[in-house]
Amino acid sequence: MDVKTAFLNGKLEEDVYMTQPKGFVTPENAGKVCKLQRSIYGLKQASRSWNLRFNDAIKEFGFIRNEDEPCVYKKFSGGIISFLILYVEDILIIGNDIPTLQSVKAWLSSCFSMKDLGEAAYILGVKIYRDRSRRLLGLSQSTYIDKVLKRFNMEASKKGFLPMTHGISLSKEMSPSTSQERERMSQIPYASAIGSIMYAMICTRPDLSYALSMTSRYQANPGEGHWVAVKNILKYLRRTKDVFLVYGGEEQLSIKGYTDASFQTDKDDSQSQSGFVFRLNGGAVSWKSSKQDTVADSTTEAEYIAASEAAKEAVWIKKFITELGVVPSISDALELYCDNNGAIAQAKEPISHQRSKHILRRFHLIREIVDRGDVEICKVHTDDNIANPLTKPLSQQKHDRHTESLGIRYGLAATLLLVKKLADFFIFREEFPDFCSLVYSGGLRRDLFVNSWRLKIQVHRVTEKSNGCRFLRLNPRFTFYRLSEEQVFEPEVVD
Repeated sequence: MDVKTAFLNGKLEEDVYMTQPKGFVTPENAGKVCKLQRSIYGLKQASRSWNLRFNDAIKEFGFIRNEDEPCVYKKFSGGIISFLILYVEDILIIGNDIPTLQSVKAWLSSCFSMKDLGEAAYILGVKIYRDRSRRLLGLSQSTYIDKVLKRFNMEASKKGFLPMTHGISLSKEMSPSTSQERERMSQIPYASAIGSIMYAMICTRPDLSYALSMTSRYQANPGEGHWVAVKNILKYLRRTKDVFLVYGGEEQLSIKGYTDASFQTDKDDSQSQSGFVFRLNGGAVSWKSSKQDTVADSTTEAEYIAASEAAKEAVWIKKFITELGVVPSISDALELYCDNNGAIAQAKEPISHQRSKHILRRFHLIREIVDRGDVEICKVHTDDNIANPLTKPLSQQKHDRHTESLGIRYGLAATLLLVKKLADFFIFREEFPDFCSLVYSGGLRRDLFVNSWRLKIQVHRVTEKSNGCRFLRLNPRFTFYRLSEEQVFEPEVVD
């Protein structure tokens, strides 16, 4: 739902005066000013007064505000549960009972001028896809990414395979050193591109976190090398614009966190990179990649600092989801996985070692968090730590495997288009061979948003019928989907 002219509903708690608008000045009151009875657009307190007005109205209907996330409201009535999420004037309503949701809409319409947009398909530029038969939910920003690519003239660029190539290192040495270079770089919308990519990263693309963290440090004085790195992110977005951040497919709801650090990755000040990600029901729900604000003199210290930051995020997630009351397992300690034995030992045992006694006291908060049972820090193998893409550039194979573990997967439409292009290329070429075998991994899905498989097309013999159409023998284990009707059909096989 959408609130029409939301800021006009706020009630002012102070006296605010304004000059009479041009064209509406009455001759007998030409020397007077207007006293506002309600808030209007342009006031500094307009957004706050609207939020207070909405909060009072929704509480009258029985909703309770979440203390850890003030834009989330919930209402319980027996086995019926409803959630309301507010973002300025945009409202999402979620629940397990349709009549209750309709009553919430009716109440809001009686309080404010509302526009019912029906079932949520887009919210803040994020497309929502549902597959109720498989209990899956996908989020995509393909439309927004298309606009970003067009804005920076990258819609026809080459497609990149990685957001940041393995071995690339950025530094201030790449910044302009002459006035001519600075003048040339001032014409490039570097900061604007960073901001545009950042919105996609925050909403649905955790795989961009590390590359964006590295490139955003040089907005004050970017160089040509920095701009090339940003364009590489845009090229990667062009190839992966149709991916979804997918949730679902797990029987039991549980949250697991992963933390990682990369030692002294910043060439300018020798500071390390921290990264963490939390998964719920198969997809990432919270992630961050950032440069540490203090220099670490060992990998253990860097990992310990990263784990401390992740533990604080885990505490907030635990409190927030506990108040929602829909994830029973949240009462248990939240598992936080780390791949460094030294950092795990430091978090569990408050022993002052010779190489760790200098660590700032605020990072030892993780020990208290672990002691009171909010977080259980566990060991994970480096190859299975899905926070790796948030701290360092990876090879293509590792990057693809970790991003899929984060819940980033291709949807049905993108997969079918890829299959169609491959099939058209290999089937209908004039120089088609008598026998060929094509193996493609990573793009085709067995069904919507599930595990990947290999598409293998084997052509044993090519024949032509009277109508000139060519047919081929396909491995009978595989089926295709019609792009238009999304119905299964078996390819025709020619003996």
